[in-house]
Amino acid sequence: MTKVHHLNLASMRTVDPTYEGLEPAAAVSHALLVETEAHGLVLVETGLGVDSVEQPGRVLDPEWVELVAPRLDRGETALRRLTDLGHDPADVRHIVLTHLDVDHAGGLPDFPDAEVHVMDAEHAAAMAEAPSRRYRPAHWAHGPNWQLYGTGAGEEWYGFAGAQPLRGLSPDFLLVPLGGHTAGHAAVAVRDGDGDGWWLHAGDAYFYHKEVDPTAPESHPLFDFVQLDSQVDAELRVANQERLRELVRDHSDEVRVFSAHDPWEFARHIGSA
Repeated sequence: MTKVHHLNLASMRTVDPTYEGLEPAAAVSHALLVETEAHGLVLVETGLGVDSVEQPGRVLDPEWVELVAPRLDRGETALRRLTDLGHDPADVRHIVLTHLDVDHAGGLPDFPDAEVHVMDAEHAAAMAEAPSRRYRPAHWAHGPNWQLYGTGAGEEWYGFAGAQPLRGLSPDFLLVPLGGHTAGHAAVAVRDGDGDGWWLHAGDAYFYHKEVDPTAPESHPLFDFVQLDSQVDAELRVANQERLRELVRDHSDEVRVFSAHDPWEFARHIGSA
C-alpha cells in the first residue's frame, strides 16, 4: 500500500447541519482511490460516471434525479479525478463497491477492464430489480468482470462476521457484510498506507456522522428520510449502526469509520488521508 486519496465523485443536494459549528454543505459521494505497488490503482466506489452526468435522461431515473439533485459535473467523475491526480484511468485494475446504487456504481462504464468486487446478494438483487430508481442497467451494460462474494464465508473482523479478502488483492482490502440498506450492502475496509490502522468505508450503513456517535447518537431529518425510504431491512440496518457505534467507541484508534454522503465527515477525513 502506498497512498489513499479521498475523493468526492458527485455533489448532491445541500444539507443543513443539526448543530452549531457546521455550515450547510452539499452531500457528497465519498470514494477512495488507493495506489498500490502490486495491484495498480484500486477504486472504492465509482460515484456517477461520465454517461450519468452527460446523459442523465437516458441513464438515470428522473425521480432519483429530482430527489437527490446531483450537480452532474463531469469534473467530479472518477475519470476526471484520476486524470487530475496524474493517473491513467486504465491503471484502475480493481473496483470495490459497497453496493450497486446509481451514485456508487454509476462510474463502472468508465473503467471497463477493471475487476468489480461486490457481494453476490447485491449483484443478484440488482439484476433482478433493474431498471429501478436505484439500479440502472446502463451501468453494467459493458459486461463487467464481476467478482462476487457470498455471505457464508469470511472471518470475524473487529466483531463483524464474514469479512472477506478480495480475489487478486492483498489482505489490506476486505469486504465486510453490513446489510440493511440494500440486499447485499457491505462495508469496505482498507488498511492505512502506514500499515498501522484501517479506513472503513461504511457506504450507506449510515448517512450522518452523529448517527455513530457512541455517547449521543443523533439522526438527521433529511438524511433520515433518504435512508428510511431506501432501506430493505430496517432491523438489520439499525443493528449494524449499533455495531458501528461500538466499533467507534472501542477501536477508533485503529479504525477510522466514514459513510458515503456526509459532507462534514468527508471534509474532516480528506485532511487526514
